[in-house]
Amino acid sequence: MRTSATLSVLVLVWLAIGAAAAVQRGDFSASEASCSSVGSVVVTIFVGPLNYVGVNPTIECPDLPEPSE
Repeated sequence: MRTSATLSVLVLVWLAIGAAAAVQRGDFSASEASCSSVGSVVVTIFVGPLNYVGVNPTIECPDLPEPSE
């Protein structure tokens, strides 16, 4: 039971650090959400602590085809 509580606290601390990393990167200041910006925020939150050791998580969305006229 104690291991479960410790693991839960570690996960919450990990996500809090990830959210702080996303705030520091300015990920929440974008006025318009796009696939790229939302993906970047999600990745930064989940790997946020790694951001402090030099990892810069980004996601690039593939180009969508334009509709024909």
